[in-house]
Amino acid sequence: MVAAENIYGDLCQQIGGVRVQVLSVLSDPNMDPHEYESNVETAKQIADADLVVANGGGYDDWIDKLMATSPGSKRVAIHAFDLAPVKPKENEHVWYNPDNIVVIAQAIADALKLKDPAHGSEYDSNLAALKTEIGKLNAQLAGLKKKYAGTPIVLTETIFLYQSELIGLNVLTPWTFDKAIAEGNDPSPADAVLAESQLTSKKGKVLVYNVQTITPITTKLETEAKALGIPVVPVSETMPPGEHYQSWMSKQLDALDKALAGSK
Repeated sequence: MVAAENIYGDLCQQIGGVRVQVLSVLSDPNMDPHEYESNVETAKQIADADLVVANGGGYDDWIDKLMATSPGSKRVAIHAFDLAPVKPKENEHVWYNPDNIVVIAQAIADALKLKDPAHGSEYDSNLAALKTEIGKLNAQLAGLKKKYAGTPIVLTETIFLYQSELIGLNVLTPWTFDKAIAEGNDPSPADAVLAESQLTSKKGKVLVYNVQTITPITTKLETEAKALGIPVVPVSETMPPGEHYQSWMSKQLDALDKALAGSK
């Protein structure tokens, strides 16, 4: 099995257990996923895979191009973005919503049972355990909402908009600023000035900083926030080594909780 991002590789492994072998192509949390370029070895692995899980939504178009060069009737392809029930406008980071993950995980389990029906009950059991863990994550988000709904924050990128909505945080940063950074573009001078002023005036209580999408503008925001004593909460697009999806998300939310508590 091949997963474009290690988030989906982890889901495949948690559901499939020892019966599945998973290659996660994007697994380096120090690399900007938007800058990834495929290679011959990846193309071969995709050609031989029984199951391919991609994000879709324009996030990893390279994997569709590779599948097109090696069409195979045995291969099942899952595009998470297409399945996700919650999708803010022009925001492909669907794994940042746990409810999306439940739907995507179900599709993975269904694909595994299609390929290996003899062990379907095992995949169902593993999926049920994963859903329980996702339920804990949703409870953590609900708890943060009770404590911090309405709190103003500043973002450097669109990735955290999913969870900021679930927590009820007031995102001050212009959406056009966050979207430009997410796409590797410079935001308008007006948006850049506004985002900076939201920190220098201390209207934003924390800065949520995507550590994989770094530009001179985002670095300046991070530097200014630290100088002003505004907590900086790092988030990433790629799951760090040694984590599962649910532990990774939970630790980031713990860091946010600590930052927001300290900003009062």
